[in-house]
Amino acid sequence: MAKSGAPRRKRIDGARPAPSTTRRPIAAAPLVATVLVLVAACTSSISGVALPEASAPYGGPPATAPTPVPGGGPLPAALLLPIDRFPVTYSAVVLSPQAVAQAAPDLEGIPPDARVDPAGCLPPSQDYGPAGTAMAVGTDTAGRATLSVEIVTFAEPLSEYRTFVEECGRVEATRRGATATVTTVLEPDPAIVVPGSETLGLSRTVRSGHGGDILVQSMSTRAAQLGSVRVLVTFMSFESDVPDTENLDRAYADAVRYAFEEQPR
Repeated sequence: MAKSGAPRRKRIDGARPAPSTTRRPIAAAPLVATVLVLVAACTSSISGVALPEASAPYGGPPATAPTPVPGGGPLPAALLLPIDRFPVTYSAVVLSPQAVAQAAPDLEGIPPDARVDPAGCLPPSQDYGPAGTAMAVGTDTAGRATLSVEIVTFAEPLSEYRTFVEECGRVEATRRGATATVTTVLEPDPAIVVPGSETLGLSRTVRSGHGGDILVQSMSTRAAQLGSVRVLVTFMSFESDVPDTENLDRAYADAVRYAFEEQPR
């Protein structure tokens, strides 16, 4: 239980804070640079760069042939927006399961094994394996930005995640001696693209390092959920806190329609 004065919220399984220790910000040791590095390394349009094994595109079943998961329903990869439907300025790849396990927590700004202050503000637990999460990420190398589409199955109600954001709007996360400050603000809910779905909008800033070595990661996310399936589309940049809203909104609407209307569930 959080100490008096810390945000109060329902305990989430697997979100127990580790014993507190002194936090030591370390310059040039960002917690959340993985996404851009992974995508830059595995985007086919960047010549002369080898494909790391953890970042190779996931070779699972195509979206047109959903594969059931235990208990019914297709794998998340079957509901993922095809990479040829990303905005043309973003060269996209589908992340392997190993890369998803690194990239998806990065968009939360808080690694699952981090120590957090306030206590109890670890993000809700999530299955980052191929039965629970799939991701595709497009890279705009000129703008040093990414546009990611994430599918999460068996997700908690979106209203519970909204409560988490409201109660944990500013969190200090420490991992391996490096501390990042994660600030998340609810934005106006995006339009409901598919009737019956819930939506949520947020912006997030992750600041790490100190002195002249501060790294700032800015994100804008649109989320929609129908039943237990959640679609998240996130613009992320290290250069600007002004999101590419035109392409973000276009990718969000297309990803939601594809997951909830075009694919059998």
